[in-house]
Amino acid sequence: MSTRSEAEMPFYFGPERALFGLFHASGTSARKAVLLCPPLGQDQIRCHRLYRQLAQALVAEGVAVLRFDYYGTGDSAGDSVDMDWQRCVADTVVAADELRARSGFDRVFAFGARLGASIALATVAQARFAGVVAWDPVLDGRTYVAKLDAMQLALCRDEQRFMVSRKAADAAAQWLGFAISASLRQQILDLHVDRPTVPMLLLDSLSPDAPRALSNSLVDAARTRSLQPPTPWDDPRRLEVAILSHPLIQAVTQHVREAA
Repeated sequence: MSTRSEAEMPFYFGPERALFGLFHASGTSARKAVLLCPPLGQDQIRCHRLYRQLAQALVAEGVAVLRFDYYGTGDSAGDSVDMDWQRCVADTVVAADELRARSGFDRVFAFGARLGASIALATVAQARFAGVVAWDPVLDGRTYVAKLDAMQLALCRDEQRFMVSRKAADAAAQWLGFAISASLRQQILDLHVDRPTVPMLLLDSLSPDAPRALSNSLVDAARTRSLQPPTPWDDPRRLEVAILSHPLIQAVTQHVREAA
């Protein structure tokens, strides 16, 4: 049986060892590995525990896993204002190669939530993913930015958090506590996700009235599964509440297990 240090090995990797990762070695040889691509900002904080639980569930299936942080996020180098879409894409490719080297498995699947799913889909060809599991991916950047702006404004006026409302100008370059650059904002506004060239499982846990903006080409190319209850991604009242979903963990592990 693997010890804790062997099962979850923290390390730095990539150019100038700027990226932080946690490698979960598999106890058996399923000959598969999964790269967990995190979302950005507050979504990453809220999903942290779920990503760890998912990694443990996959390892129990004999699947090697790598969790990592993009440059400017989590425990990687850089500050949140340094987050850049193209750097996230490049970091994901580096992480996929690192997972292959550490696991010895060439078949690497990707899982991502929200913008993490969008990044995984954007790197399919470069990272040579065998498949992607996308949980509520962001496919309409303008709608997503508008929602974050509205949540940021609501946060500034929240009397439960601030005795005196914050001025919008004081937090104009922030999204829910994370500093963002004008370039990242524009990159997300311009977000476009192409039809995947590998098998894809689309996990939909948005509320029934939430805009999905899924293109027909993407839906046609994906196997879609609905998860309940809806995930409160956009509820300002629940920003500090961790996002957990046992149905999601079950769906992902089953999908990877059955993947050819």
